[in-house]
Amino acid sequence: MRILVVDDDPEIVSFVRRGLAYEGYTVDTAADGREALAKARDVAPDLVVLDIMMPGTDGFEVARRLREGSDIPIIMLTAKGTVADKVTGLDSGADDYLVKPFAFDELLARVRALLRRRQPREGETLRFGDLSLDTATREVRRGGGLIELTAQEFHLLELFLRHPRQVLKRDLIYERVWGYNFEGESNVIEVYVRYLRSKLEAGGRPRLIHTVRGVGYVLKE
Repeated sequence: MRILVVDDDPEIVSFVRRGLAYEGYTVDTAADGREALAKARDVAPDLVVLDIMMPGTDGFEVARRLREGSDIPIIMLTAKGTVADKVTGLDSGADDYLVKPFAFDELLARVRALLRRRQPREGETLRFGDLSLDTATREVRRGGGLIELTAQEFHLLELFLRHPRQVLKRDLIYERVWGYNFEGESNVIEVYVRYLRSKLEAGGRPRLIHTVRGVGYVLKE
């Protein structure tokens, strides 16, 4: 597996590079956003560890550009730790968010978790009405039409499809999809549900993901 580490702090880059290399990963590095986008295009990494505050193109913009043409896993590793920063990071396309200072073992665990999701596995097709999701090919279709989803949108929809007609509480969704809890209030779930609805309801199709006020969401007719 190949990992791209992007940070303008040479000490952080060296620390993370050595640790990941010791674990057997091939590691490429970049010191700013422009270099990161060029490296991502040239070496096609399996995962990106991305700082936010960098000269020129910041991490939010890098994540957005990467996400335009790829579902590559992105972990933001940054000193910006407010709820608003986390929401902006996830909204820009990141799959996970880790605040500095950090424990390398926690970073490594998150890297492994995201890479496991990309491992080929025996296919399973989940269906609800005219909606289908293939866990192996990662194809999502409604009424026969193909729907393009980001990695995080895909995992959120998969969670709903595995629990049809069951009200899923917000805390459960955070745990299953993002793998950690936010401190305080956050609207990241609302943001991603809105993304899913816009894609699933294109062409005037009926709504499938419904809000249960004060509780969470449910997939139902």
